[in-house]
Amino acid sequence: MIGVKALRLALLAAGTAGGLSGAAYGLLNGQAGHARRVIGPPAAGPLRADGVHLPGDVGPVPRAELPAGTRPLEFAVLGDSSAAGLGVDFPAELPGVRLARGLADELDRPVALRTHAIVGTTSRELSGQVEAVLRNPPEIALILIGANDVTSQLAVSTSASLLGKAVRELVAADVQVVVGTCPDLGAVRPIPQPLRSVASRWSFALARAQRREVEANGGDAVPLADLLSPEFLARPAEFFSPDNFHPSAAGYEAAAELLLPVMCMAVGAWQGGPLPAAPTRSEAAEARRPTSRLIAHLNRRLHHHRPNP
Repeated sequence: MIGVKALRLALLAAGTAGGLSGAAYGLLNGQAGHARRVIGPPAAGPLRADGVHLPGDVGPVPRAELPAGTRPLEFAVLGDSSAAGLGVDFPAELPGVRLARGLADELDRPVALRTHAIVGTTSRELSGQVEAVLRNPPEIALILIGANDVTSQLAVSTSASLLGKAVRELVAADVQVVVGTCPDLGAVRPIPQPLRSVASRWSFALARAQRREVEANGGDAVPLADLLSPEFLARPAEFFSPDNFHPSAAGYEAAAELLLPVMCMAVGAWQGGPLPAAPTRSEAAEARRPTSRLIAHLNRRLHHHRPNP
């Protein structure tokens, strides 16, 4: 589970970079404690709906029920609570299920979902999930990781390097890899200012480092914080679950809509339109690199892979 307690890393970063006074550090530390009490622990663990999903939002169904000779696309989900879908009320709302059914519709082919994601996972624990996946390598894997790295005080360089290693090992096994980079912890409203801005800067720093490592090792990175933070900030009641921290069904749906085109591109099929341009927030303009070139790059790849009419 993502824990606000670990926003002390952001406090440490702010203190190192800007020389926090004792009073300022005490203020931010007190804000972290308040946010932790407001957010609280999740009421229950994530749901599961692994199995074969069919076009038309059908599934999961047993493999034995598939027609003879039918081979589903093998799809694995790795990462933390966001990958596991913590915060939704129904299996159909899980991000893995949304994406499996989206792939099935785009490919007109069954998709077999296997979820290896574990609540509370950091990039340090990701290797265990990779090892499990590689016992029977899928054709495509999605990784959602990063928030717990911030909250557990894992250095940005270490976190990104561990993710790069995971991507490299999967790609070496002929697995197509798509990574949703670290979300914006500054979008969590129970975290007060100025702590929220500090957390946001740290989140975007990690997301940038993750993107570099993912692309350098043969995967595709989707900058979820850049693309989704404005929506989460504008509509928190809709996009956050009752625990005030994890996404709601609407939040996961928004993420899935961004991830699906890139995943279809990775397996060589996308029939939809171009990816949207990335919105920006002026308050974090200095803390993030523009993603317009990344989106343009992905759109070019989508165009290259789109089947001829």
